[in-house]
Amino acid sequence: MTASVIEDLLRELTPRVLGTLVRRHGQFEGCEDAVQEAVLAATVQWPAEGVPDNPRGWLVTVASRRLIDQMRSDHARRERESATAGEVVPEDVPDTDDTLVLLFLCCHPTLTAASQTALTLRAVGGLTTAEIARAFLVPESTMAARISRAKQRIRAAGSSFSLPDGAEREERLRVVLQVLYLIFNEGYTASSGSELHRADLAREAIRLTRTVHAQLPGDDEVTGLLALMLLTHARREARTTATGDLVPLDEQDRTTWERGLIDEGTALVKASLAGPALGPYQLQAAIAATHADAATAEETNWQQVHALYLILERIAPNPMVTLNRAIALAETEGPAAGLALLSTLDGDERMAGHHRLLSVRAHLLEKTGDSSGAYQHYRRAAKATASIAEQRYLESRAARVRAETGPGGVDGQKK
Repeated sequence: MTASVIEDLLRELTPRVLGTLVRRHGQFEGCEDAVQEAVLAATVQWPAEGVPDNPRGWLVTVASRRLIDQMRSDHARRERESATAGEVVPEDVPDTDDTLVLLFLCCHPTLTAASQTALTLRAVGGLTTAEIARAFLVPESTMAARISRAKQRIRAAGSSFSLPDGAEREERLRVVLQVLYLIFNEGYTASSGSELHRADLAREAIRLTRTVHAQLPGDDEVTGLLALMLLTHARREARTTATGDLVPLDEQDRTTWERGLIDEGTALVKASLAGPALGPYQLQAAIAATHADAATAEETNWQQVHALYLILERIAPNPMVTLNRAIALAETEGPAAGLALLSTLDGDERMAGHHRLLSVRAHLLEKTGDSSGAYQHYRRAAKATASIAEQRYLESRAARVRAETGPGGVDGQKK
């Protein structure tokens, strides 16, 4: 078994092993540390000695002994057991998957969204603190402190390792889905840095959402979120050039979109929309499916896209939803209509100076022939984003507008 296959196996087993230990011992922080030590031992021993017949049992056994050592503060015993880890006889581990319970614990309502995301990636995703820190471009010490505080908050809240009931369960599940959505979005379009996307984060979000879907196949919003991720991730290869420059949706080579993910995502969308109610993830997935169904950008059913955004805006009001509806409205009724809708966002503090609002306005101004306004807004948008890939793209659009205006320049002055 190759090192990459072992890494994937360990990432899959980590939340299940951690769930088993927390259920047994009730010490989230200590159990999490013990599981990380067991995983580290496996990454050293398994490539050299082979994967044990019962890898999950091996991890549970080693992690349990690490935890006992920690509780007893018995350094000598820890050294002896570390040296003989390869001789461990796996315990009888019940074939249960506590990943969903673990996700609920990591997304505890007492935690901030940033802490929920970091703890989920560490405890359920199996990423190291250093990997998470690199993904979010913060020092490892900062991320370690964030994760440590999150564990302390959970301990202080006295949370039990069990699924909540009724309305609380539904509310906590929405938080879990929101965290997975945030992880995917950061992977699909990185908020800062030189790369447009981080495929490892996007894939991890998809893997975790598949796990939730496997345990809650009848939840239409879970199904919708998985569909949305698959349909969006299918376009990843077409979103950048060979040199890493951004390619907008209407200019992408759609033959490079991953058809297998599109087919799976489309089937999931249909299944999710068959339910009695509509949620925001189902609607976003339906929009993504509409784009995926068009062989060319010109064939996009913009009337349907706009109608779906209109419904989404009503059930889950959000300035980004309105912004995206403005794009669809511009396609159906012209750029002036889109600009009029964008103007309703000018007083929203959440959108003040946001690069997405600036860039969409620039695009629509360009369509109306207002080259000067388009140039100024493209430049402002480029300065407002921390993503280098987006900066390059927006600067190139500004330069194109300037070049197309001729020798007079965008402000009417000779250059």
